[in-house]
Amino acid sequence: MNRKNAGRAALAALPFLLALAVDLLLFATRRDRLPAQLASHFVGNGRADDYAGRTSYVVVTTVLLVGVGALWVLMTGMGGLHGRAYNRTVACGYAIAGFLGYLMAVVLLVNVDAAEDARGRAQGVSFPMWHLAVAPGVAALAFGLGMLLAALLPVPDEPSAAAPAGGGERIALAAGEVAGWARSARSRWLPPTAALTCAGGGALLYTAGWVAAVPVLLVGLLLVAFARPNVTVDRRGITVAGILPWPRVRVPLDRIETAVSRDINPLTEYGGWGYRIRPGRTGVMIRSGEGIVARLADGRDFAVTVDDSATAAALLNTLIDQRRTEH
Repeated sequence: MNRKNAGRAALAALPFLLALAVDLLLFATRRDRLPAQLASHFVGNGRADDYAGRTSYVVVTTVLLVGVGALWVLMTGMGGLHGRAYNRTVACGYAIAGFLGYLMAVVLLVNVDAAEDARGRAQGVSFPMWHLAVAPGVAALAFGLGMLLAALLPVPDEPSAAAPAGGGERIALAAGEVAGWARSARSRWLPPTAALTCAGGGALLYTAGWVAAVPVLLVGLLLVAFARPNVTVDRRGITVAGILPWPRVRVPLDRIETAVSRDINPLTEYGGWGYRIRPGRTGVMIRSGEGIVARLADGRDFAVTVDDSATAAALLNTLIDQRRTEH
C-alpha cells in the first residue's frame, strides 16, 4: 500500500476507532457502577426486554464498530473511489460511526448505578426515546466533519472510461434479416447474497418482528429477482431484466451511437456493483470482466458486464448501421 492509499485508509478508519475509544473509555471509567447484566435491548416505550453481560457489551461494541470500519476502509482506502464519490463515502462512514457510537454510549450510560435483581439484571432502566432524535443529529455533524477532512486530502481524479471506437466489429446480415442476442449475466456472489438476505429476513421475522424483517425481506426478494439478469440485444436496443417485470433497464437503439466489448472494473470505474450512476456513464455491474460498453448520443456511456459481449457489441453496431440506412 502506498502512502496515499494509507492516508485514505486511515481517514476512513478514524471515526470508527474514535467512536470505539470513547465507548470503551466510558465503560472502563464506569465499570464498577454497572450491574452484572446490562439492559441491552429496549421496546418501543423504552422499557428493557433483554440483558447482556458487561463482557458482551464490550465484545458487541468492538465487533460492530471494527467490522463496519473495516468495510469502510475497503471501500474508501483501497483506491476504488474518486472525486466527490470518495468524499461522500468517507463522510457517510463518519456519520455511521457517530450514530452507532452515540447509541452504544447511551445504552451504557442508562445502566450506570442501576439496581440489580437476584440474577444481577439491571432494574428500573429505560431508554429515553429522544435519543433516537439526537443520534441522527450527531450523525449529521459527523458527516460534515467527514466531508471537511476528506477535502483536505488529495483525491485522484475520476478515471476516464475508454471511449468506444466508432469502427467496432460488425456481424454480416442480409437485407431484411432480423437477429437478436441474449445471455444471462452470471455472478458468483449475488445468488448466495440474495439467499442469505432472505434467510436473515426470515430469522428477523421470528426474533424481532415484522417491522425489522419486512425491509430485509424486500431487499432479499429484489436480489433474488435480479440475481441472474438477462441481457438482450435486438432492434429495440439493450435490455437488462430479471425474472420479474421490474426492475428492468432498457437503452433504445436510437440512443446508441456505437458499442464495443472490453474488460470493466466495476469498483474503479463505477464505484461498486449493481445499477450504477456515475458522471458520464451508467451501467449494470454484476461482476468484473468483459462487458458491453455503448456510447450514447448524449456522450454518456452505458455498460453491462456479461459474457460473449463481443458478439453483442458487434450485433449492436450492425443494427445501428441498419437503422441509419433505413433513415
